[in-house]
Amino acid sequence: MELARAPKEETPMATVQKSYQYSITYIPVGDAAKGRGHFSSVEVKHLSIAALLVAGIGISWGIYFYTNPLMLTLFAVVFTASFLAHELAHKFTVQKSGLWAEFRLTLFGAALTLLSIVSPLFKIISPGAVMIGGFFEREKVGKISIAGPATNITLSLGFLLVTLLAPAGSLIFLPCFAVNAWIAFFNLIPFGILDGFKVFSWNKMIWGLAFAISLILTIASYMLLLI
Repeated sequence: MELARAPKEETPMATVQKSYQYSITYIPVGDAAKGRGHFSSVEVKHLSIAALLVAGIGISWGIYFYTNPLMLTLFAVVFTASFLAHELAHKFTVQKSGLWAEFRLTLFGAALTLLSIVSPLFKIISPGAVMIGGFFEREKVGKISIAGPATNITLSLGFLLVTLLAPAGSLIFLPCFAVNAWIAFFNLIPFGILDGFKVFSWNKMIWGLAFAISLILTIASYMLLLI
Protein backbone atom coordinates (compact mmCIF):
# COMPACT_ATOMS: atom_id res chain seq x y z
CA MET A 1 0.00 0.00 0.00
CA GLU A 2 1.24 3.47 -0.87
CA LEU A 3 0.12 6.78 0.59
CA ALA A 4 -0.87 9.66 -1.67
CA ARG A 5 -2.07 12.98 -0.32
CA ALA A 6 -5.06 14.50 -2.06
CA PRO A 7 -4.78 18.18 -3.06
CA LYS A 8 -6.82 20.75 -1.14
CA GLU A 9 -9.72 20.95 -3.56
CA GLU A 10 -13.51 20.74 -3.32
CA THR A 11 -13.46 16.98 -2.85
CA PRO A 12 -10.78 14.31 -2.32
CA MET A 13 -9.29 13.16 -5.58
CA ALA A 14 -6.56 10.91 -6.90
CA THR A 15 -3.13 12.43 -7.42
CA VAL A 16 -2.20 12.67 -11.10
CA GLN A 17 1.10 10.90 -11.82
CA LYS A 18 2.32 10.78 -15.40
CA SER A 19 4.19 7.48 -15.13
CA TYR A 20 1.06 5.60 -14.07
CA GLN A 21 -1.39 7.53 -16.24
CA TYR A 22 -3.80 8.17 -13.38
CA SER A 23 -7.17 9.74 -14.06
CA ILE A 24 -8.71 12.17 -11.61
CA THR A 25 -11.65 10.62 -9.76
CA TYR A 26 -14.05 12.81 -7.78
CA ILE A 27 -16.02 11.27 -4.93
CA PRO A 28 -19.15 12.84 -3.41
CA VAL A 29 -18.20 14.31 -0.04
CA GLY A 30 -21.36 12.86 1.51
CA ASP A 31 -20.38 9.30 0.66
CA ALA A 32 -16.83 9.78 1.90
CA ALA A 33 -17.92 11.42 5.13
CA LYS A 34 -20.28 8.56 5.92
CA GLY A 35 -17.54 5.99 5.36
CA ARG A 36 -19.33 4.25 2.49
CA GLY A 37 -17.40 1.93 0.24
CA HIS A 38 -16.96 3.50 -3.20
CA PHE A 39 -15.47 2.12 -6.42
CA SER A 40 -14.90 4.43 -9.36
CA SER A 41 -14.90 3.14 -12.93
CA VAL A 42 -11.15 3.78 -13.10
CA GLU A 43 -10.53 1.74 -9.96
CA VAL A 44 -12.68 -1.15 -11.21
CA LYS A 45 -10.59 -1.24 -14.40
CA HIS A 46 -7.33 -1.21 -12.46
CA LEU A 47 -8.56 -3.90 -10.06
CA SER A 48 -9.71 -6.08 -12.96
CA ILE A 49 -6.33 -5.92 -14.70
CA ALA A 50 -4.55 -6.58 -11.40
CA ALA A 51 -6.84 -9.57 -10.74
CA LEU A 52 -6.00 -11.05 -14.16
CA LEU A 53 -2.27 -10.64 -13.53
CA VAL A 54 -2.53 -12.24 -10.09
CA ALA A 55 -4.67 -15.06 -11.50
CA GLY A 56 -1.85 -15.70 -13.97
CA ILE A 57 0.56 -16.03 -11.06
CA GLY A 58 -1.90 -18.40 -9.37
CA ILE A 59 -2.06 -20.62 -12.45
CA SER A 60 1.72 -20.61 -12.97
CA TRP A 61 2.21 -21.52 -9.29
CA GLY A 62 -0.71 -23.93 -9.10
CA ILE A 63 0.60 -26.18 -11.86
CA TYR A 64 3.17 -27.44 -9.33
CA PHE A 65 0.29 -28.76 -7.18
CA TYR A 66 -2.51 -29.66 -9.59
CA THR A 67 -2.95 -31.55 -12.83
CA ASN A 68 -6.75 -31.35 -12.75
CA PRO A 69 -7.84 -28.19 -14.67
CA LEU A 70 -10.82 -27.64 -12.35
CA MET A 71 -8.67 -27.74 -9.20
CA LEU A 72 -6.09 -25.49 -10.84
CA THR A 73 -8.78 -22.95 -11.74
CA LEU A 74 -10.24 -23.09 -8.23
CA PHE A 75 -6.81 -22.49 -6.73
CA ALA A 76 -6.21 -19.50 -9.03
CA VAL A 77 -9.57 -18.02 -7.99
CA VAL A 78 -8.81 -18.38 -4.27
CA PHE A 79 -5.29 -17.08 -4.85
CA THR A 80 -6.63 -13.97 -6.59
CA ALA A 81 -9.32 -13.48 -3.96
CA SER A 82 -6.64 -13.54 -1.24
CA PHE A 83 -4.76 -10.73 -2.98
CA LEU A 84 -7.92 -8.68 -3.46
CA ALA A 85 -8.93 -9.23 0.18
CA HIS A 86 -5.58 -7.77 1.26
CA GLU A 87 -5.91 -4.65 -0.87
CA LEU A 88 -9.59 -4.08 -0.12
CA ALA A 89 -8.91 -4.37 3.61
CA HIS A 90 -6.61 -1.35 3.25
CA LYS A 91 -9.17 0.49 1.14
CA PHE A 92 -12.16 -0.08 3.41
CA THR A 93 -10.17 0.80 6.53
CA VAL A 94 -9.41 4.20 4.99
CA GLN A 95 -12.93 4.74 3.68
CA LYS A 96 -14.36 3.88 7.08
CA SER A 97 -12.68 7.07 8.28
CA GLY A 98 -14.44 9.01 5.52
CA LEU A 99 -11.30 9.53 3.43
CA TRP A 100 -10.38 8.81 -0.19
CA ALA A 101 -8.84 5.45 -1.09
CA GLU A 102 -8.60 3.68 -4.45
CA PHE A 103 -6.50 0.91 -5.93
CA ARG A 104 -4.15 1.84 -8.77
CA LEU A 105 -1.85 -0.22 -10.96
CA THR A 106 1.80 0.79 -11.06
CA LEU A 107 3.79 0.41 -14.25
CA PHE A 108 6.81 -1.24 -12.65
CA GLY A 109 4.76 -3.48 -10.35
CA ALA A 110 2.45 -4.65 -13.12
CA ALA A 111 5.41 -5.41 -15.40
CA LEU A 112 7.15 -7.33 -12.62
CA THR A 113 4.01 -9.33 -11.90
CA LEU A 114 3.56 -10.09 -15.60
CA LEU A 115 7.17 -11.28 -15.81
CA SER A 116 6.62 -13.46 -12.74
CA ILE A 117 3.90 -15.39 -14.56
CA VAL A 118 6.44 -16.88 -16.96
CA SER A 119 9.47 -16.84 -14.68
CA PRO A 120 10.35 -20.15 -12.97
CA LEU A 121 12.82 -18.39 -10.64
CA PHE A 122 10.67 -15.88 -8.78
CA LYS A 123 7.03 -15.04 -8.17
CA ILE A 124 6.35 -11.46 -7.12
CA ILE A 125 2.79 -10.21 -6.66
CA SER A 126 2.86 -6.43 -6.85
CA PRO A 127 0.65 -5.12 -9.67
CA GLY A 128 -0.37 -2.02 -7.75
CA ALA A 129 -1.40 -0.55 -4.43
CA VAL A 130 -4.15 1.31 -2.64
CA MET A 131 -3.59 5.04 -2.90
CA ILE A 132 -5.07 7.17 -0.15
CA GLY A 133 -5.78 10.88 0.12
CA GLY A 134 -5.74 13.06 3.21
CA PHE A 135 -3.58 13.76 6.22
CA PHE A 136 -2.78 10.86 8.54
CA GLU A 137 -1.04 10.57 11.87
CA ARG A 138 1.34 7.67 12.50
CA GLU A 139 -1.24 5.60 14.39
CA LYS A 140 -3.83 5.75 11.62
CA VAL A 141 -1.25 4.84 8.98
CA GLY A 142 -0.23 1.88 11.13
CA LYS A 143 -3.80 0.67 11.50
CA ILE A 144 -4.44 1.01 7.78
CA SER A 145 -1.25 -0.91 7.02
CA ILE A 146 -1.92 -3.79 9.43
CA ALA A 147 -5.41 -4.33 7.98
CA GLY A 148 -4.12 -6.13 4.86
CA PRO A 149 -1.75 -8.63 6.53
CA ALA A 150 -4.25 -9.21 9.36
CA THR A 151 -6.85 -10.20 6.75
CA ASN A 152 -4.46 -12.73 5.19
CA ILE A 153 -3.50 -14.12 8.61
CA THR A 154 -7.19 -14.63 9.35
CA LEU A 155 -7.75 -16.34 5.99
CA SER A 156 -4.65 -18.48 6.52
CA LEU A 157 -5.89 -19.66 9.92
CA GLY A 158 -9.31 -20.33 8.42
CA PHE A 159 -7.89 -22.49 5.62
CA LEU A 160 -5.68 -24.31 8.15
CA LEU A 161 -8.70 -25.06 10.33
CA VAL A 162 -10.67 -26.37 7.35
CA THR A 163 -7.66 -28.49 6.33
CA LEU A 164 -7.46 -30.05 9.81
CA LEU A 165 -11.21 -30.65 10.04
CA ALA A 166 -11.58 -31.95 6.50
CA PRO A 167 -8.32 -33.70 5.50
CA ALA A 168 -9.92 -34.88 2.26
CA GLY A 169 -10.02 -31.28 1.08
CA SER A 170 -6.39 -30.55 1.90
CA LEU A 171 -5.46 -30.72 -1.79
CA ILE A 172 -7.05 -27.31 -2.32
CA PHE A 173 -7.17 -25.81 1.18
CA LEU A 174 -3.56 -26.47 2.17
CA PRO A 175 -2.02 -24.44 -0.70
CA CYS A 176 -4.52 -21.64 0.03
CA PHE A 177 -3.41 -21.70 3.66
CA ALA A 178 0.20 -21.41 2.48
CA VAL A 179 -0.52 -18.57 0.04
CA ASN A 180 -2.23 -16.38 2.65
CA ALA A 181 0.50 -17.06 5.21
CA TRP A 182 3.14 -16.08 2.67
CA ILE A 183 1.31 -12.89 1.59
CA ALA A 184 1.01 -11.80 5.24
CA PHE A 185 4.65 -12.63 6.01
CA PHE A 186 6.05 -10.88 2.94
CA ASN A 187 4.03 -7.71 3.49
CA LEU A 188 5.03 -7.54 7.16
CA ILE A 189 8.74 -7.33 6.37
CA PRO A 190 9.72 -3.92 7.85
CA PHE A 191 11.34 -2.53 4.74
CA GLY A 192 10.68 0.13 2.09
CA ILE A 193 7.06 0.68 1.08
CA LEU A 194 5.84 -2.62 2.55
CA ASP A 195 3.11 -2.63 5.19
CA GLY A 196 5.56 -3.96 7.76
CA PHE A 197 7.63 -0.78 7.77
CA LYS A 198 4.60 1.39 8.54
CA VAL A 199 3.33 -0.97 11.24
CA PHE A 200 6.81 -1.22 12.79
CA SER A 201 7.09 2.58 12.84
CA TRP A 202 3.72 2.83 14.60
CA ASN A 203 3.76 0.00 17.14
CA LYS A 204 6.64 -2.45 17.40
CA MET A 205 4.73 -4.79 19.72
CA ILE A 206 1.82 -5.19 17.31
CA TRP A 207 4.24 -5.58 14.41
CA GLY A 208 6.25 -8.20 16.30
CA LEU A 209 3.13 -10.23 17.17
CA ALA A 210 1.75 -10.12 13.63
CA PHE A 211 5.14 -10.89 12.07
CA ALA A 212 5.74 -13.82 14.43
CA ILE A 213 2.32 -15.31 13.66
CA SER A 214 2.83 -14.93 9.90
CA LEU A 215 6.30 -16.46 10.14
CA ILE A 216 5.04 -19.46 12.14
CA LEU A 217 2.18 -19.97 9.68
CA THR A 218 4.53 -19.72 6.70
CA ILE A 219 6.96 -22.27 8.17
CA ALA A 220 4.08 -24.58 9.09
CA SER A 221 2.64 -24.33 5.59
CA TYR A 222 5.91 -25.35 3.97
CA MET A 223 6.30 -28.24 6.38
CA LEU A 224 2.77 -29.49 5.65
CA LEU A 225 3.26 -29.12 1.90
CA LEU A 226 6.40 -31.24 2.07
CA ILE A 227 4.74 -34.07 3.97
